[in-house]
Amino acid sequence: MAVKQVLQHVRTGVLDLADIPCPQVQPGHLLVQSRASLISTGTERMLVEFSKSSLISKARQQPERVQQVLDKIKSDGLLPTLEAVFNKLDEPLPLGYCNAGVVTEVGAGVLGYAVGDRVASNGSHAEMVVVPAHLCARVPDPVNDDHASFAVIGSIGMQGIRLLGTSLGETVAVFGLGLVGLLTVQMLIASGVKVVGIDPDADRLRLAEQFGASVANNASGTDPVSTALQLTGGNGVDGVLITASAKNDNIAHSAAQMSRKRGRIVLVGTVNTELKRADFYEKELSFQVSCSYGPGRYDPAYEEKGHDYPLAYVRWTEQRNIESVLQLIASGRVDVEPLISRRFPHSDASAAYDVLTEDRSQIGILLQYPRTAAPTTRVVSAPGNSTVTAIGPTDRVVAGIIGAGGFTTSVLLPALSLTPAVLKSVASARGIHSAHAATKFGAATSTSDYRTIIEDQDINTVFITTRHNQHVPMVCEVLAAGKHVFVEKPLALDLAGLDAVREAYEKAHDQHLMVGFNRRFSPHASKIRELLSTCSEPSYMVMTVNAGKIPTDHWVHDPTVGGGRVIGEGCHWIDLMSFLVCSRVSSVQAASIGSDTGIVTRGDHISVSLVFANGSLGTLHYFANGHRAFPKERLDVFCQGRSLHLDNFRKLSGHGWANFRKRNLFRQDKGHRAEIAEFVAAVRHGSPPLIPFAQLYNTTAASFMAMKSEKTGQREQVE
Repeated sequence: MAVKQVLQHVRTGVLDLADIPCPQVQPGHLLVQSRASLISTGTERMLVEFSKSSLISKARQQPERVQQVLDKIKSDGLLPTLEAVFNKLDEPLPLGYCNAGVVTEVGAGVLGYAVGDRVASNGSHAEMVVVPAHLCARVPDPVNDDHASFAVIGSIGMQGIRLLGTSLGETVAVFGLGLVGLLTVQMLIASGVKVVGIDPDADRLRLAEQFGASVANNASGTDPVSTALQLTGGNGVDGVLITASAKNDNIAHSAAQMSRKRGRIVLVGTVNTELKRADFYEKELSFQVSCSYGPGRYDPAYEEKGHDYPLAYVRWTEQRNIESVLQLIASGRVDVEPLISRRFPHSDASAAYDVLTEDRSQIGILLQYPRTAAPTTRVVSAPGNSTVTAIGPTDRVVAGIIGAGGFTTSVLLPALSLTPAVLKSVASARGIHSAHAATKFGAATSTSDYRTIIEDQDINTVFITTRHNQHVPMVCEVLAAGKHVFVEKPLALDLAGLDAVREAYEKAHDQHLMVGFNRRFSPHASKIRELLSTCSEPSYMVMTVNAGKIPTDHWVHDPTVGGGRVIGEGCHWIDLMSFLVCSRVSSVQAASIGSDTGIVTRGDHISVSLVFANGSLGTLHYFANGHRAFPKERLDVFCQGRSLHLDNFRKLSGHGWANFRKRNLFRQDKGHRAEIAEFVAAVRHGSPPLIPFAQLYNTTAASFMAMKSEKTGQREQVE
């Protein structure tokens, strides 16, 4: 039985209760069967309404994204940019982040949880969710599942309170009495703080009064500033928590006016933050923006890898905030039952979202899940797609895809769809993206267990597009299963892994092993190689890559997961230059700007000098500190009194060549389609490998030696 999950399609605005494979538990995570989940009436209404808006309206709401698109058009061209934009919009968005359920499986390395534990988490609106253990908290016995689903959204308000630094007897104003606001009101009162609740909705004001707050209706002519000053004897409130969502700056201005001297203001919601200097200067007010559930949020080391912050140094992490909210609910000091407006079965989620968008008076809308056996199916048939029953003729390519990220759906699968290959199955660990890709590209099934693809007797060719650290073990498994394999770069992250692949390949029987070095298949690369073949002297090449910055905490920079940018991506251009001069790399020397300071990451700004066995030289300038409007890739080649200039795989110009001056393409072509087409053809017809394994080994090893040279400062030899 497939897992039902609520997905929002951003491009079309369609809300879908989709069938997806049961997700795989991962190290440091819990697999949870949902019992209840709370719809966030603020965040989720905004996402649904944004998705239903026109493309023009979407653009107007995200001007910074529009500028990024314009810059990409300048560098990459119109059609590739539009394809990238529409592919991004086409990705389904899982809704929900307030979940309560029962643990059905505990991932490796997780301590303190067992199967059968009830937990609150930031899991989505799905029957089964995989959640990092640090985004879960055990539910106390007195708290039922419906009430436990309020814990995560309550932690948002809790973190705002902690940043505000309230103390017993102070007065705090809460702007915005939605879910977060009303929970915040109760938590403040529970801590001995006097509260002024401000909202334009009379029903929400009545709830705040029931919880013990004084209130002001800022839509009925009541001046909230006057109310706050009156309640504080003219001194002003000690702090203001803004939990509202608004597009003007009146709230921030009013918050400043009602504050006492040296008061504190914390923004939890979303309002215009064009602050007036006079408001803050005269009173020396402080202003701070709260980040979600608390310390640890968006920190991969904390959330994904499970590295906790020591309690003695970080008293309140996001997990401990969630636990604190649950304790308040268990003690009765926070009452969430009055905040529940409607309950819907999860199977009727579309009706729940209709109510959400049509009736803005709703506060808390709950989805409730069946108490049946947990759905565990990890292979799901794609709706409307045919089933592949047998490989059939020996020249037939039946493909399975492991990995369903943006590159797979925007580049690889569209290219594969233009070939005679039959796509049978797509795998992704959480199941959402594999189900979407299978439906979109006509695969028979989707799965969350990649081994079902390797074990499938129909599938004879496997494409691997996962995170880099998974490439070596997966390639070895696929080769051992007797199947052809195409793996995205890099082939390995270190020499030990590369040698493991070599051993597996040597044991294989006439199987293709291909790495996604697509640049060599671009029409411009073929033309350059053809021209250079007429030269009787070695060549000199300068490859400049305006790579763009990636956040320092991104997995690509993790040496054990991504390997860094030179190993993970720089190998592309090492392979390209090796292809152009028809020679292997014999030695490398590299130098980079800065070090691991948190500002500059090793390999982000690096120059790699390459010496090829035939005497040619190449330099790879790989920089992340350029402007994004500048072309990403530029290649200059010099040979025997002649030169070539390649601009972003669109324009090629030559100087000094008898029969060549320039070649401009209508659109950028980095060789992806030709690469996939030639690989499928080679598998079908039993042709020799497109890239001999010795070349794959040499290019990959050269990237390792480049990083070694960057450390030692010495020129390193390459096998």
